[in-house]
Amino acid sequence: MKIVIGGQVDKKEVEELVRKHGPEGVETVIRSDLEAAMAVKTGKADYYIGACHTGGGGALAMAIAVIGRDKCETVSMPGRKPDEEKIREAVRAGKKAFGFTADHKELAVPMIMKAIQELT
Repeated sequence: MKIVIGGQVDKKEVEELVRKHGPEGVETVIRSDLEAAMAVKTGKADYYIGACHTGGGGALAMAIAVIGRDKCETVSMPGRKPDEEKIREAVRAGKKAFGFTADHKELAVPMIMKAIQELT
């Protein structure tokens, strides 16, 4: 499994969390938002994960533009923490890009990785 890290903030920290909570052998790479979204669109990466200050703007704007809103999920926003069941539903629905606020990364990434692993 290959996960590309985009978003506007805390990319290294998000990458470390993906490695920690992802399946054994998970591959990660940090890219610009455009490169990250294109990697998912072209099948060079399985998922896109990114953080910003709003959860959907800087984290997902390019992914929405490149791979489509129907493949993207805002996992958290200021004042709205991640919800594990909603993340599971998003993964089951085929979402490939996940955005969240940087202050929720410690909650969001483990939930996302757990949901992805449950699907595979």
